[in-house]
Amino acid sequence: MTTREELYESLDRFTSAFVAGDPGQIEWVGGLHYTENNVALEPGDGLWNTLTALGPYDLRFADASHGQVALFTSVTETDATSPCAIRLEVRGEGIAGVEIVVARNKDEGFPFLGQAFEDKPIMLAEVPQGERSTREELVRIANGYFETIERNDGTIRTKFHPHCNRVENGVQTTNNADFPLPIARLGCEEQFALGWYRYDDELRGRRFPLVDIERGIVLAHGFIDHAGKVGDYELTDGTKVSSPVRRPHSYYLAEAFKIRDGAIEQVEAVFHSVPYKMPSPWEGRV
Repeated sequence: MTTREELYESLDRFTSAFVAGDPGQIEWVGGLHYTENNVALEPGDGLWNTLTALGPYDLRFADASHGQVALFTSVTETDATSPCAIRLEVRGEGIAGVEIVVARNKDEGFPFLGQAFEDKPIMLAEVPQGERSTREELVRIANGYFETIERNDGTIRTKFHPHCNRVENGVQTTNNADFPLPIARLGCEEQFALGWYRYDDELRGRRFPLVDIERGIVLAHGFIDHAGKVGDYELTDGTKVSSPVRRPHSYYLAEAFKIRDGAIEQVEAVFHSVPYKMPSPWEGRV
């Protein structure tokens, strides 16, 4: 079985080649599956052509039993810096799969302003042995987050630590009074208990390809589909609000959940807009 250290070495080789713009430095396994922003590409295309710098932010985690390693970082393309998530499938010395999500503010109708790519001690810490969960439990807790947000009606279908925070595309969207949406002033569970995300119609194509038991991190990929049919609605406290999404729209996401003692402690996501109901080239693979 591949070790965590070997997976991190594979990740470092990949990022070194990535920055150099030279896919020939990588040993690619036959049958390679490579995507960027949910589109199948050949190595050397897409971000390989435009990357001018990889940022210092380095949130990495690994799943040695499944040959998976991932990195949350930032990438610069000439005059724009964007959050980026990279997941690799490693087979021996080679790479069999690459899934990249890069969220470019300049391409989005709703830009995430005030991005900060900073280390979070909670995400970096190893979970004490007595507070760890099994692989199955970790996936169940992470999936419960998606079950909670889908057609969010105030029902909590997972567990949160009281101090849980969420970072989306480099911006904290909980306990943050400066974020444009007023719901961001509240914590994770408080937001969901109000039923704010009623307009998230479907959390589709959920995959959980990487589970780092020692770190308590689950990496998920999938889509948030907005049908656009929700208009004015009422929160569970009686407040009347309007959906910010009034047209068919989908996000494709990479989302990491930090779980300790059976509850979500931190969430970090990178997502970007894709055509409504866009299928996944990873369906049936992981």
